Amino acid sequence: MAINTLEFAGLLQTQLDKQVEAEATTGWMELNASKVLYSGGDEVKIPKLSMDGLADYDRDKGFKQGSVSLTWETRKLTQDRAKTFMLDSMDIDETAFVANAAAVMSEFQRREVIPEIDAYRYSSIAAQAETAGAVTAGYTPAAATILSKIREDIYKIYDKAGEIPLILTISMPIRAILEGASEITHRLDVGDFKHGEITTRVKMLDGIPILPVPSARMKTKYVFNDGETAGPPDQTKGGFTAATGAKDINWIISSADAVIAVSKTDKTRVFSPDENQTADAWKLDYRKYHDLWILDNQFDKIRVNTK
Repeated sequence: MAINTLEFAGLLQTQLDKQVEAEATTGWMELNASKVLYSGGDEVKIPKLSMDGLADYDRDKGFKQGSVSLTWETRKLTQDRAKTFMLDSMDIDETAFVANAAAVMSEFQRREVIPEIDAYRYSSIAAQAETAGAVTAGYTPAAATILSKIREDIYKIYDKAGEIPLILTISMPIRAILEGASEITHRLDVGDFKHGEITTRVKMLDGIPILPVPSARMKTKYVFNDGETAGPPDQTKGGFTAATGAKDINWIISSADAVIAVSKTDKTRVFSPDENQTADAWKLDYRKYHDLWILDNQFDKIRVNTK
C-alpha cells in the first residue's frame, strides 16, 4: 500500500513539535504564545495593558476617573530557517521509508534545530535586556561569590516586581561552580518544573527552578549561517556559530510570563520519488519560522548576568 505523504508529513510534524517542547531548554517560553495574535505574514500583535493608579476618594464628588489602555504592539518574526534532505530510493524502499525519515528528522532536530532555537532565544534575551539596563556584566563566577551574586540579581527583581515566581537558567559550567559553593547545600532542593504537558524534576534554589543549559547555547551574540556564503567564514553548511566578541552568559533569571517565544509557518513536507521532480529520491522539506520578544513593561522581571 502506497504511503500517504500528506498524512505522514502531518504526523511527523506533530512528533517533531513534541520533541522541541520536551528537549529545548527554552520550551517553556512558548507557553506565552497564546497571548499573540497572528494573521499570516511576518508580523504578530502582542497586547500591552496600562492603567492609572489609585487616587483619593472625594466625599462630595465621589470617584476620580481612571483610564485603562489596551494597545497592541506589532513585532516581526525574523528567524525564517529551513532545510531540505534527499533519501535515495535505491537506499530506502517504501517499507523502510517511514522509520528512516522519522529517524533522520528527529536527529536533525536534536542536533541542529533545538540548539539553534535555544541559542537564538538566549542571545535575544541578553540583547534586549542590555538595551533595557537589565544586564550585570563583567562577573567571573567563583565558588566564594556566586551564590551571593545570584541572590543579588534575584532580589533586584523582587525589589521591583515583588516576590514573584522565577526561573533560573544557568550555563552548565556555572552550575558546577554554584553546586561547589560551600554554603549552597542547605539551599538546594528538588521539585517539579511544569510547562505545558511536560513535567521534569529539577534542582531548585530557594524554591526557584534551576534549568542548566550547554554553554555553547549561552552566548550574547551568534551568526546564523545563511547556507550559501562561501566565506570566510564558510556558511554553506548552515547552522550557527558564536559571533566575534560574543560574551558568555552566566545566567538568566526571569519570570515565566516575561518572555514571549513564537513559532509560526512550522512546516514539514514529504515528496515521494515519483513526486520529486529533481531526483529519484524521497524529499523532506523542513521549515521553522520563529522569534522572541520582551515587552518594555516586563524588564523589571528579568536579570541577565554575563562574564
